[in-house]
Formats: sequence, structure tokens, C-alpha cells
Amino acid sequence: MKRTIIILLISFAWIGQVHAQDVDSLLLSLDEVEEIGPGDLLPEKMMMTQRLFWGEKGFLRKTGIMPLNEANRIKEMKIRRTMLVTHQVLGYATFAGMIAQGIVGSRLYNGESQLKDIHEGLASAVNVGYFTGAALSLFSPPPLISREIKGLNSIKAHKILASIHFTAMVATNILADKASDPKYAPIHRAAAFTAFGAFAGAMIVMTF
Repeated sequence: MKRTIIILLISFAWIGQVHAQDVDSLLLSLDEVEEIGPGDLLPEKMMMTQRLFWGEKGFLRKTGIMPLNEANRIKEMKIRRTMLVTHQVLGYATFAGMIAQGIVGSRLYNGESQLKDIHEGLASAVNVGYFTGAALSLFSPPPLISREIKGLNSIKAHKILASIHFTAMVATNILADKASDPKYAPIHRAAAFTAFGAFAGAMIVMTF
């Protein structure tokens, strides 16, 4: 069991290294960095979380921590890049943790109750990695421009799958304390598999 988990962790660490060279191209597709022109300091469309902090009347603007000007927007692009790179790295680590947790969880459902502490420990690690990664994406500074691309593409698919796995992760955590109840166990397991499947899909569409 321990050997399987170690092999999985090493494998996904290697995958992270292989795809690290693709990070810049991924971020460029999300960022579309161009020269800043007059009136182009903020994109027309932003996520609510970005507008709350980085919008023209956002928290960081009103408090004077990061006034809206050209120099600061250039700094924000560097912050955005760092946050999104970290988001991707945490994604690989979290995915490896999900696989390990799934293996332990399956054995736990088969009656190996001595694995409960390991399963809970993995769950805590996965939650920290997952929700930290989500926060890095949701609260990163907005790009300079926001282009609408017609039809389904990898970025849109990534966002759709992200909304699914985020909802499923929340449901999985809510049902975690009731997982030992035969009434709720199948629902908890279904939510966990949904979160894993959507998370894997979100990684795949942005990788290939």
C-alpha cells in the first residue's frame, strides 16, 4: 500500500516537471499580455472575486494598497503569473493526493478500518492543496484584456469542469462526517468520485 502511494506521488511529481515547460504558454493563453494603452488598465469582464479585490473600486484600490495605475498593473501581471504557476503546481500535487486518498478510501469501504486515520490525514492534505489552489485562481489579479472566444475551447471547458469539481468537493466535505452512515456513504463516495473525475478532466483539457 505504502509503495503504491509513493510510486504515484513520484509519478505525478515527474509529470509536473515534464509540463513545467508548458506553464508559460498556458499562462500566455490565459493572460494575453500586451502593451498597456490608455483606458486599458482593467479588462471589461472580471470574476466577482477579482473585482472585489482588484476592480476599479476594489478593496486594494480603496485602501491604497495597490492604486490603479500603469506601474502597478505591470506588477500585478507578475503577481498573477506567480499565483497561476503555483495554482498549477498545487493542482498536480492535489491530484496525486486524491488518487492516494481514493485507494485508501476504497480499502476503508471494504472494512479495513485501521486505515481511517490515514484516510483522514490524506483528506486534510487534499483539502489544503485544493482550496489553496482554488483561492490562488479566484483571487489572482485580472489579465490586461479579456477576449471572448466563440465556441467551446480548453479554457471554457476548464472553467466548466472547475465549477463541477468545486461543488463536488464542498459536498464531499459536508458529507465526510456522515460517511460511516450506510445512508450517506454512497452519496459521499459519489461526490468524491465526481470531484476527482471533474478535477482530472480540468487538468487534462489544459495540458493536452
